[in-house]
Amino acid sequence: MAIRIDGKALAAKVKARAAEGGRALSRRPGLAVILVGDDPASRVYVTGKEKDCAECGFVSFEHKLPAETSQETLLELIGRLNRDDAVDGILVQLPLPGHLDEEAVLNAIDPEKDVDCFHPVNVGRLVIGSPVFLPCTPAGVMEMLKEYDIPVRGKQCVVLGRSNIVGKPMGALLLQQDGTVITCHSRTPDLAKYTREADILISAVGRVGLVSADMVKEGAVVIDVAMNRNAEGKLCGDVDYAAVEPKASYITPVPGGVGPMTRAMLMQNLLTAARRHGA
Repeated sequence: MAIRIDGKALAAKVKARAAEGGRALSRRPGLAVILVGDDPASRVYVTGKEKDCAECGFVSFEHKLPAETSQETLLELIGRLNRDDAVDGILVQLPLPGHLDEEAVLNAIDPEKDVDCFHPVNVGRLVIGSPVFLPCTPAGVMEMLKEYDIPVRGKQCVVLGRSNIVGKPMGALLLQQDGTVITCHSRTPDLAKYTREADILISAVGRVGLVSADMVKEGAVVIDVAMNRNAEGKLCGDVDYAAVEPKASYITPVPGGVGPMTRAMLMQNLLTAARRHGA
């Protein structure tokens, strides 16, 4: 039976460390969150991030804009926040309404305030191994592996998914820890051929039941990044948890696994930004 990786408990430890670091600063770290429109899921995520700030003793500034907000208005707001010394981090909640240019919006954020690590400058720093900020979800996964003394060096690491938010940076972080990385995606033929060889299998696709027991190597570490809803409306990941757990050595649940770590690592990035800004 696999050891269950408790992301909720580890996230509490990470936030406690961030709070301690924040108390040593001359002012409280500040996070500006921009929410455009009324997407219910986005509202939940924003509320969660504001709660995390409060727990850590940080300040959050919410900017809620109507769905019809123009590109020009949004970019003007980001420009003001870039110049605001009380704001250490800027987060634009995605997805944006369809008429807005998401890439242009994210690129407008000052790289020194890009606590999501989406700006090309920070992505480039990550790829060359000199990051300022770490992308929150992949960094949360790496923190889990570290906490549970799971070695990456020399291990076959298979990442399912190639998104800019998780898949690509996940591969970069594993590579920097001397893992041998294979990235699989929707055009990969015979997916199971690769997953059965994985010592560490990380799935970030967003498809219920994608990873079945016959696709997992005995004793593998299985990290489920996805957040889906099954036919009954219950939260689940990509991995058939009940079937895979007996074969894995370590496994993350959904919910309670990677999700809390993503939010916790955002607080760590915010602390890093505040320190760099001389707080």
